[in-house]
Amino acid sequence: MGNTALIISVLVFAGITMISCGLYYYVILRNKRVALVDKIKHATDVSDLEEAKSGHPDKHNQDGSAGKHISTLLLQLGNIIKPKNEEEASQTRRDLVRAGYRKGSSIFLFYGVKFFIASLMIIVYVFYKVMILALIPDDIEIQGISNFSVLLYTVVGLLSGFYLPNLWLRFKIKDRQNKILEGFPDALDLMIVCVEAGMGLDAAIARTAKEMELSNKIISDEFKMVSLELRAGKLRRDALKNLAARIGLEDVNSLISLLIQTDKFGTSVAQALRVHSDAMREKRFQRAEELAAKLPVKLVFPLIVFIFPSIFVVLLGPAMIRISTTIFPILG
Repeated sequence: MGNTALIISVLVFAGITMISCGLYYYVILRNKRVALVDKIKHATDVSDLEEAKSGHPDKHNQDGSAGKHISTLLLQLGNIIKPKNEEEASQTRRDLVRAGYRKGSSIFLFYGVKFFIASLMIIVYVFYKVMILALIPDDIEIQGISNFSVLLYTVVGLLSGFYLPNLWLRFKIKDRQNKILEGFPDALDLMIVCVEAGMGLDAAIARTAKEMELSNKIISDEFKMVSLELRAGKLRRDALKNLAARIGLEDVNSLISLLIQTDKFGTSVAQALRVHSDAMREKRFQRAEELAAKLPVKLVFPLIVFIFPSIFVVLLGPAMIRISTTIFPILG
């Protein structure tokens, strides 16, 4: 029982982590369900009439009010701990935009979540010191752990919890960029069809945004943002540069530079789009070939750990049994 305190602290930390992950995924799935229900209600245009006839309160609004209070609290915390350095805040805001969070309050919510996760680690430490040690009988000797080691683990967990949202944000940006890379050649093909049909570049962008809404929602939203900026009176080159800054991909940056030069010198937009679309498809094919070439190297470890021992057992097992039944009795 020498490591009882350490085992209990690890179990408490694992339990709190699992509960937090469960709540996180529950909120995500619930938000998706609510969004789907709202979309169905908007499509049918019957929900308001049924709700008015039933006279029952909307449960989603009640749950939303609780979520709104939590969001407000996180926003206030994020406003307090937001970095004063404008360059660092601008970098975080740009990363949030590339992850798909365009609201101005997203940066405050992000830092509020960081503060909440870091505080959760402190709560685990306090819970361990106050509750867990009180539950351990006095006759059990605690060995292998000291106050300094517990404090060190807590500080490490505190720093990990504070920078964990940054790691999640990087994964979110990478996943979003991969989805954009998958659907961007198709979007360029639609733009080519629209331009060759006689549409201007602005109308082609708006039409592509509408057609890509079901197949690739991310590209559709980005093109809609470009269309809104153009309607608001922003110059085309500025709107396209904003698109490149929001996505943060080298292929998109090359396309934007190509479109700006095409618009400047008056060359064929359709030809430029076709060339770039073919180049993006070629790069996508090369990335697939690269992943296929890396596969044998990645299979070495599973083969050595899982496959080869089984083969050795099958091949050498009968021989070892024969040796043990014939030679060992003679030697004995």
